[in-house]
Amino acid sequence: MPAVVVSGSGENQEFEGRITVYVIVCVIIAAFGGLMFGYDIGISGGVTSMDDFLKKFFPAVFEKKHHAHENNYCKYDDQFLQLFTSCLYLAALIASFVASKACSKYGRKLTMQIASIFFIIGVILTAGGINIEMIIFGRIFLGFGVGFANQAVPLFLSEIAPPNLRGALNISFQLFITIGILVSNLINYYTINVHPHGWRISLGIAGVPALMLCLGSILICETPTSLIERHKVEEGRKVLRKIRGIENVDDEFDSIIHACEMAKQVKDPFRKLMKPVSRPQLVISICLQIFQQFTGINAIMFYAPVLFQTVGFGNHAALLSSVITGLVNVFSTVVSIYVVDRAGRRILLLEACVQMFISQVIIGIILFKELKTTGDNLSKGEAIFVVILVCTFVMGFAWSWGPLGWLIPSEIFPLETRSAGFAFAVSTNMLFTFIIGQAFLSMLCQMQAGIFFFFAAWVIIMGAFTWFLLPETKGVPVDAMVDKVWKQHWFWRSFMIEDDRPDVKVV
Repeated sequence: MPAVVVSGSGENQEFEGRITVYVIVCVIIAAFGGLMFGYDIGISGGVTSMDDFLKKFFPAVFEKKHHAHENNYCKYDDQFLQLFTSCLYLAALIASFVASKACSKYGRKLTMQIASIFFIIGVILTAGGINIEMIIFGRIFLGFGVGFANQAVPLFLSEIAPPNLRGALNISFQLFITIGILVSNLINYYTINVHPHGWRISLGIAGVPALMLCLGSILICETPTSLIERHKVEEGRKVLRKIRGIENVDDEFDSIIHACEMAKQVKDPFRKLMKPVSRPQLVISICLQIFQQFTGINAIMFYAPVLFQTVGFGNHAALLSSVITGLVNVFSTVVSIYVVDRAGRRILLLEACVQMFISQVIIGIILFKELKTTGDNLSKGEAIFVVILVCTFVMGFAWSWGPLGWLIPSEIFPLETRSAGFAFAVSTNMLFTFIIGQAFLSMLCQMQAGIFFFFAAWVIIMGAFTWFLLPETKGVPVDAMVDKVWKQHWFWRSFMIEDDRPDVKVV
């Protein structure tokens, strides 16, 4: 499959190359970083709904949960319970900036290996936890692992993929996140019956994808861009031949050399990010992460078992409903892999805004009318309808804001600010994941059904932002974004006046 080299003047030149089996293997191994992240997202909500776990660490929540007249919306409202879930993301926020430096200085591959080691330590501490301090400390180590993995994996995937397949290969990261969520829901469904240590099994299995990434990353290559950036020029050429499956890679190799030379001229990439010329990429990357969280998706995926218990399902039925939404999540992400490099990024985001808005509003109306603060839950038919609406919402998110929230930031920064810029994206995602994770159960208690209208309002803002300010990047080579995208956009081109990049060939 041909890749494209683009000159600064806009002239396109094709060169030979194909997607190789080795690249596919590299993609699958790297994407285990997504599986780690997804498993943790899914496992947290299931574990925090298990009675054995609540009795040991959160006895006050256990009492509220089983109190006959407790407020339906407030039975799980506990700051320490929320801290168990959300402290991971605060740690990941801090780790993402350290990971940015590691990516640039030591490469994407080693950064992924460090991520897996942090995660394994965190698994040992949480699964073997004997007090609240120990499991929260373990969650912090898990957060370090997530921060390093989320920084390195999307960059790795974008840099080894041919431009015409970059979207599909990069979305494998999000696909593995959804698979991790599904697997965690299945495991929770069975371990809830294992007393009194089912929760330990659920938390302990998180070490499996981390171990796979740790061992598998020994087999994969470093990206040619990272090797050349770190002065390993001939090794970079050798790896480029290997991943493209051809001997003559001179055009693409020269373009990476030029991109690295431009990157060397920037001594402080974080300062470069603050200049107007970097404003479009930085604003879009940060906004996409904020919007991704304010769809309400992580609130639903973190606390799906809790949410379904709130509307009337028992423990087992709630976990089974979470498995169903997990399946929808996986298959919808597969749809995104097929469509993203055909239909483009914008159309997926805009369609999903409509789908998610309708689902959120109808859920809010049903809960507002039918679910009272005390007393009976929803009828069986109404509760099933809520599950269907949640699946519709998850479906829209999974083929749009989920994968594209990671894909777009990984492809729009020039090489000189790529690692630093993506660090801002990762840290923003972790910050707002922390905020939502820490606040959701309290928001559910205070806002009740209104929380779904709150998220629906954000979907309107997201749609407007996409329509007016997000350009299409489908098929545009990573290092051609300035000339092919930003200088052509009605609004962002005004920020490009300081761009003094020379007229060079870029991948």
